Amino acid sequence: MDHIHHVKHKLEAIVEGDINLTPARGEWLQEEVNNQTKLLLEKDARFFLHQSMSTPCLDVLKNCEGSYIESISGKRYLDFHGNNVHQLGFSHPKLITRLTEQLQNLTFSTRRYTNETAIAFAEKLTSLTPKDLNRVLLTPNGSSAISIALKLARAVTGKHKVVSFWDSFHGANLDAISVGGESVFQEHMGPLMPGVERIPPPITYRGIFEGNEEKALEYLEYVLSKDDGIGAVLAETIRNTDVQMPSETFWKGARELCSKHGVLLILDEIPIAFGRTGKMFAFEHFGIEPDILCLGKGLGGGIIPQAAIVTRDAYNKFGHISLGHYTHEKSPLGAAAGLALLEIIEEENLLRKVKEDQEFMRKALYKMHRKYSLIGDVRGVGLLWGIELVTNRTTKEKAILEAEEIMYECLKQGLSFKVSKGNVLQLSPPLTISRTELESAMEILNAAFLKTNAIA
Repeated sequence: MDHIHHVKHKLEAIVEGDINLTPARGEWLQEEVNNQTKLLLEKDARFFLHQSMSTPCLDVLKNCEGSYIESISGKRYLDFHGNNVHQLGFSHPKLITRLTEQLQNLTFSTRRYTNETAIAFAEKLTSLTPKDLNRVLLTPNGSSAISIALKLARAVTGKHKVVSFWDSFHGANLDAISVGGESVFQEHMGPLMPGVERIPPPITYRGIFEGNEEKALEYLEYVLSKDDGIGAVLAETIRNTDVQMPSETFWKGARELCSKHGVLLILDEIPIAFGRTGKMFAFEHFGIEPDILCLGKGLGGGIIPQAAIVTRDAYNKFGHISLGHYTHEKSPLGAAAGLALLEIIEEENLLRKVKEDQEFMRKALYKMHRKYSLIGDVRGVGLLWGIELVTNRTTKEKAILEAEEIMYECLKQGLSFKVSKGNVLQLSPPLTISRTELESAMEILNAAFLKTNAIA
């Protein structure tokens, strides 16, 4: 019993990521993978530098296609994690065809030269954003997109300070973790980028505001009014990790405060854009526009690393400095992937499909909420859902060990997802997933809850 309490105490310090250092991970590696896999996992642990949320690995993959990832032993998992890159599922045939065609033509674009694919991609992307958001910079990864946004905001406003939210995630680069709010990325890092003012997030289920968004807006206004050195507010429109979704009232209020104080609003939609929420961009749910929009992850179709920022035409006045200047800035392959992604979303009517899937997920998860006392809260939109587990619905004590138990039971049955904040099951399936596959996933999840005997 003392050992269990010790493990639980350690896990309560977890802010983000799967639980990968407990005895359950060791049991998985001993009992659920074959000898060939064990050997490869040992080699993986030998040659790769260990880090939180990556080591040790769960399995060794051989193939990924559609909604499934498949291990070398033939075990198939419905992937409801996908690193948030699998809007089109894995190995989408149309995307592979487009990339194959691009490989047979132009494969790299040397600096100071452009290419038709990159131009077509930029034109298509800006045709989908609000009229005034019509300038882009491309970069290979989301962390770099955040870097570009921060630099551009400084150049535009002449101010270096930025407001961001505790518990937020904006990437793993040093400047990105400086503006993020996750301790697992900041430990041992020493001095971070100066000028960051973090404030409590407007979350609905727990936190110091207890869902009172007016208080959250008051806090934001207080900070902006007290410090005229602030040039930007950086936020996730909808927090991806544990699926926190502020209201339209909050976002309109925040937008008004930024405009009132001459502060740029930077929205990080790197993991949640391109149909994940049922709209092309999440900010469309709230009737607002950012000054700078950061995009990435799924923009490369789950095959090519590709990210971007989109911003206002009025900010196109810094040609004398380098804001991005990345080697693969106008990658023909990255641009081909991004262009294909946008076209496939339209061709396959994925936005409409996601809205239909949203209602299925809502009904299935709310039914579990009513049935199992272990579920404290269900929240989500589109095909992005969070199930927060608690040992007591009144005190909201985090059910950390139970979350791990359910995760591993689902893995055994072929369903993979992410555990966030130690107790939130985050479900983020491909937008192309079939209804039959969704039903199968819900059956696996329901069986895992039933096994814990946590009937309400």
